[in-house]
Parts: sequence; structure tokens; C-alpha cells
Amino acid sequence: MRKRVLVIGASGDIGLSICKKLIEEKYHIIAHYNRKVEPLTELFNLANDYQVDCQVVQADLSSEEGVEILTSQITSDIDSIVYASGLSVFGLITDVSNEEIDKLTQLHIKSLIKVSNHYIPNMVIRKTGSIVVISSIWGQIGASCEVLYSTTKGAQNAYVMSLAKELGPSGIRVNAVAPGAVKTSMLNSFSEDDLEAIAEEIPLNRLAIPSEIANTVSFLISEQSSYVTGQIIGVNGGWHTS
Repeated sequence: MRKRVLVIGASGDIGLSICKKLIEEKYHIIAHYNRKVEPLTELFNLANDYQVDCQVVQADLSSEEGVEILTSQITSDIDSIVYASGLSVFGLITDVSNEEIDKLTQLHIKSLIKVSNHYIPNMVIRKTGSIVVISSIWGQIGASCEVLYSTTKGAQNAYVMSLAKELGPSGIRVNAVAPGAVKTSMLNSFSEDDLEAIAEEIPLNRLAIPSEIANTVSFLISEQSSYVTGQIIGVNGGWHTS
């Protein structure tokens, strides 16, 4: 039986690449977006080509009611969750507004926990399931001028490691992928010189592309990673190795 994966943040560059990869591997997909539905339209044709289901749902998970709106649109059992929603704020932490603190905390931490809590009981009953969180290198080592983002991503990593221990006896695996610098729209504010300077710091001398993150996610929800849980897997070209 083909498994069904809920991809949160599917319209972002990484989320969209994850959806495409999973469709090609013949998973049924529920693709979530907040504002940008246009990138997801191509998924329908791809899903048709591979003869799998593709449902698109909308919800703002940076709001308190977002998870309830999301789950009310889904009636199918969920086998795996990929939480790829992300939002960053650049600048000194003392310049961050209370609204931005609430928004990033809600999106990266509270909604992640609430979405997982909604589907975990059924996974426990069936003694199977996988949760993969797209974290960040900054959640591992921190970043100046991205303190709030780094903090929430670090919280995601702690959540993954703790939840993996709690759900392990039920056969449910929980892992995170922590990308380094990836060629996505999140880096649009950086100049070409800035991006070249970043690439020079990375042992592989280049930025990642979204499909490289998607490949790791695919591994983590597959049976090939059946003994992998509680891990924060860095996909960063050697930028951070511990």
C-alpha cells in the first residue's frame, strides 16, 4: 500500500522539491501552503504521471488557529509528516518586534508540536510512522543577526531528539535535516558577492540545491533508514561537521 505524506511548507523551494521527489517515488502527497499556491500547480500533472494522489491545503501556521484550519481539510490517514515551513528575520535581536517573536515561535515550534500531536495517536495505534523536520545549520551553531531564527531552529532540534525517544517504543521515527546554505529565495537578499563569500567558506565550495535536501528527506521517511531516529542530519557541504 502506498504511503501518504503531509508536507508542510510545500510551496517553498525546498518543500516543493521534497514533494516532487516523493511523488516520483510514488508516495501520495498532501501539500500545504500559506500564500503561494502557484508553485504547487505543477504537482498535479506530476502526480497524474506517477498515478498517485495529490491534495493541496492552505493554512497560516504562524497564527494560533492555523493547525486547526489545516487538519480540518484532511480526512486521510497520514503515514509521514515533513515539516518544511520556515521564516527568518534578519537584524539585531534587540530590533526584533514582539509580533515577529510570536510569529516565528508559532510557526517553528508551536505549530510543529500541534501538527505532530494531531497525527501521533494514530501512528502509535498503527505502530508505524515517520516525522522529519527541516531545521537549519543555525539551529546547531547559531547565527549573529539571526538569533530568533537560530533559537527556534535549535528548539526544533531539541524537540526531534526528545520526541524520538518518546515515540521509539511505538515504532515511530523522528529526525531532522539541517541544511546549510541552499540556493533558495530565502537568500535573495544576499548579493552575488555575498553568496560567493559563503561558498568559499564551505568545503565543497558551493551552495546546496533543494533537491539535495529532498534526497535526504526521502531517505529518512523510507525503510532504508529503518534504524535511524533522533538524528539531526547536516546537509551543509562540510560547513559544520560536529
